[in-house]
Amino acid sequence: MKLKIKKEILLDGLNKVSKALSTKNLVPVLAGIKFDLSKEGLMLTASDNDITIQVFIDKTEDMQIEKEGSIIIQGKYILDIVRKLPDEFINIEVIDELKITIYTDNSEFNLNGINKSEYPAINLDLSKNPLILESRAFRSIISQTSFASSNDESRPILTGINFKIVGNTMECNSTDSYRLARRLLTLNTSVEENYNIVIPSKNLLEFIKIMDDGEESIELHIFNNKVLIKYKNILFQSRLISGTYPNTANLLPDEFMMAIKVNVSELYNVIDRASILTSDKEKNIVTFEITGNKLFVRSSSAEIGRVEEKMNIEKDNNEDLKISFVAKYMMEALRSFDDDQVEISFVGEVKPIILKSNKDEGLTQLVLPIRTY
Repeated sequence: MKLKIKKEILLDGLNKVSKALSTKNLVPVLAGIKFDLSKEGLMLTASDNDITIQVFIDKTEDMQIEKEGSIIIQGKYILDIVRKLPDEFINIEVIDELKITIYTDNSEFNLNGINKSEYPAINLDLSKNPLILESRAFRSIISQTSFASSNDESRPILTGINFKIVGNTMECNSTDSYRLARRLLTLNTSVEENYNIVIPSKNLLEFIKIMDDGEESIELHIFNNKVLIKYKNILFQSRLISGTYPNTANLLPDEFMMAIKVNVSELYNVIDRASILTSDKEKNIVTFEITGNKLFVRSSSAEIGRVEEKMNIEKDNNEDLKISFVAKYMMEALRSFDDDQVEISFVGEVKPIILKSNKDEGLTQLVLPIRTY
């Protein structure tokens, strides 16, 4: 294998596939990136058996292919070398099957490679009827729901985002049992087969890191135990989480005792300031007291002190209410809305708090209150 390639093109591909490099090193070969060079271009592949990322770099004037071939190169070292070389073009040559030389006009690195036959066989075949989604909408779904997933591996089903696809409707839910994020999306076409799958949130977050701001669609290829996402020159494959996702529909109340409208950024900043006087940012409790057209936001710590702020609100009736919750959960829910104003609905002091926006009717956030007595 021998090629000359523009540094920025190679580095971009390496950065993308490196998201899938194995860090546990249970299978040493998975710490490497597989290079497959053909007359059409360069294929880069990395996998940790949980996700697999493959990037194809088309042959252009920025790539000279002198000899086709395949080799596995230690991911950490090839990434560091390419990143730190100052030259515009980089040469990579395999000598004696497993000896790799990476060189420019002024630098030369020699690495030991791994035979391509040692790399596990990974099936990245596409399905016949993929689901087509706008990339921007898919990115929004992940960013608006993933934060509500659990980090507790003792309940693995809650560490993912649940995708229910029926007809032309996609419903995405994420919950850690203390809050719920739900996003509804109307598809351009109806699916022939209904789906109910759970994709690990951390894997989807890795995927949106390698997306750009373009308008190109993505293809979602769903299989029995995995999902494959095709986006531009990238294939991203993730395992699915087995098991039955809990029914979250019954968590959302139908009737409310009160609803208020508030400015999103103003309320976020008020809660953020109320969280200053705490030693535990993860479990800081904040209390809302709604009296008249005023919202009082309070927080206290026996060791540190107390804080109170007030803000004007719009309210749909004359009811008053006092309710407490974890500040972090409310702040993350508020941050998911791309709108200046949000409506917060209440059922009672110990009932779920619901957040919605007129701008994006498909997004619902739920935060469970905390008993403080």
